[in-house]
Amino acid sequence: MSAVVPSLRISATLASLAVVALLLAGCGGSASVEPSAKAASAASACPPAWRAGWQRLANQIHAPVYCPSWMPVPLDARIGGTYANGRFVDADRSYLVSFVSVEHDVGGVSGEVHVNLRGYPGVTAIPTCEDTITENGVTRHTKIPCFDDRRWTRRFGPMRVTAYTANQGVDQWHVLYAWRRAGTLYAVSEHVTPPYTYGQVVSNLNRMVRGLVLVRPAG
Repeated sequence: MSAVVPSLRISATLASLAVVALLLAGCGGSASVEPSAKAASAASACPPAWRAGWQRLANQIHAPVYCPSWMPVPLDARIGGTYANGRFVDADRSYLVSFVSVEHDVGGVSGEVHVNLRGYPGVTAIPTCEDTITENGVTRHTKIPCFDDRRWTRRFGPMRVTAYTANQGVDQWHVLYAWRRAGTLYAVSEHVTPPYTYGQVVSNLNRMVRGLVLVRPAG
């Protein structure tokens, strides 16, 4: 997606940033294989209550999409449902589907669970975002990768997934997993913020990726 959508609700706390800074320091860059990926993938299915929305998306863009069979509590992946935070398709058929839950207390936001799923039909390159920098009264607009700070690459069954931790736009402060299939780039990301720690977000993403179900366009 080339544009940042203002309606998407994103929050980052100083506490979450501190957690990211401490835990990312311990991340390695070596490739490894997720041992239970094939068994988990074989047992996965797109829940019937969710599938219709993902099928409509696949039909609209004339390309396969990935339906999650599991989402971090309390989210579900029903497009247009309780936790739906936006479904956007660009002219180039790239899409963003977002889900969010925000908890409030007397002091403001106390917790957020935010997941984004993306696809770029016919494109395998990392998308480009615009960074705006103002120095000494001069504003410059520079192009930067939307997904950056590659941490590692692992295999989850047939999928070769790369993790990124410096992401732009609606994926800012998220850990993002990206992979390619049949000439198309896909991605799923989750915000690192309470109630989930960095380690829990990584565990959530591992489980989401293991349970992704490919939905092909009908007809």
